[in-house]
Amino acid sequence: MRSDRFGRILPSAPPLYIDPQALEAIGAKNGPMQHSGAALKTQAVPVAHIFFGQFIDHDITLDVTSSFARLDRAEDTTNVRTPTLDLDCIYGDGPEGSPFLYYHQQPKYNGVKLLTGADMPSATPEQAEDLMRSPHGRAIIGDPRNDENRIVSQLQLGMIRFHNKVVDHFDAAGVSGGELFETAYRAVRWHYQWIVVNDFLKAVVGAPLLADILGHGRKIYRPEHCTFNAAYGGGPFIPVEFSVAAYRFGHSMIPQRIQIQPGKPALEVFGPTLGLGFSPLTDPDAVVNWKQVLDLSDPTVDHADQLDAKLAKDLLDLPFVGAGGVKSLAVRNLLRGQAFLLPSGESVAETCERTVAEIAAVSAKAKALAASAGHAGALDAGTPLWLYILIEAGEIGQEKSPGTFVKGEGLGPVGGRIVAETLIGLQELDPHSYLGSDRSWSPATAPLKSGGVTTLLDLMTY
Repeated sequence: MRSDRFGRILPSAPPLYIDPQALEAIGAKNGPMQHSGAALKTQAVPVAHIFFGQFIDHDITLDVTSSFARLDRAEDTTNVRTPTLDLDCIYGDGPEGSPFLYYHQQPKYNGVKLLTGADMPSATPEQAEDLMRSPHGRAIIGDPRNDENRIVSQLQLGMIRFHNKVVDHFDAAGVSGGELFETAYRAVRWHYQWIVVNDFLKAVVGAPLLADILGHGRKIYRPEHCTFNAAYGGGPFIPVEFSVAAYRFGHSMIPQRIQIQPGKPALEVFGPTLGLGFSPLTDPDAVVNWKQVLDLSDPTVDHADQLDAKLAKDLLDLPFVGAGGVKSLAVRNLLRGQAFLLPSGESVAETCERTVAEIAAVSAKAKALAASAGHAGALDAGTPLWLYILIEAGEIGQEKSPGTFVKGEGLGPVGGRIVAETLIGLQELDPHSYLGSDRSWSPATAPLKSGGVTTLLDLMTY
């Protein structure tokens, strides 16, 4: 399996087929997956982590060829992104391959620092808080998807600013010339990778599962041992069980409204301030205050919604999908899983050695969901993997301490293992990552500030 293709964790698992009409009813607007009333919140997942998850996805996957209107073979589906957490969405092809992303008029930082809206001639206050843009308003960045909503756009800006500040740090330490960019690039990349594992994954999969994978190794995502992958050197690839199912868990955790500035009203995720992507920032109320969306020590900070089989109503009636298109994100996910011939959640859970009783509990909930949508018996053959992972999170829950599970707090045992093993494996199989080249490294070994940059909040406010 070449690294520019998707692949499968379970290549021999039989695909699940469900009546598409049942899938459409289960995920329909005003159907059984729509939140009703006030959404319940997680205890320890800040709302910005869900958008950081989107940012990570854009760093490692880009599928421009598949369609849920036909069968899609994972091995024939091109991944336009590299399956490594290398921040090509920030750096593009580097100063030589993507010079339009970098300074070119200041000799000291030529080809070293990245451009932002603050570098526009006579930048307005709003431009100074935005990405660099063309005269037509398009963001000049390594991946245009990181401008599709205001929060991920501000994350992109925060990562660029972090790089530029790290350049200042090493410049002050006497690093110069071509070495300055490479030194800063590695430091930014490794801090980002550390945060993905030790901040993001710890929050969404739980510390016990993370410790098990790091301590006892990966059990299901093992490209280096897959016979079908051996011809290509056993390198990393993106499994469709991850990209098409498990990593779409965040859709359940996105709130209907988010407060991004202290003392200001919460804003609609798909409203005019946050949701109209691919456009310049013109409203100062759209500038994200990172403490307000990441600092859980502040009781006013928004937490992510609980992870279960419920989605915010706007996600089941996407405003940017035109007439005749599939407007429900839930239906899109269910149909895409079927198009990629994904196995049932029960089949994957058995491979993960989950108990018969646990699997039966998730299956029973899924069958009841189908019955409430008017399709009793539709899931008797099995549960679509994405739906299984959401129900597992709501019914079994995240393991918060050994043997203790909290419902809705994050990914359950199956979803958590797929997500964590994939994101850890991509690093372990990358000789340029910290886990693939220097497992003794941590932010404390090369501190950028007192205490180190160890969390997403540290990085965004550095």
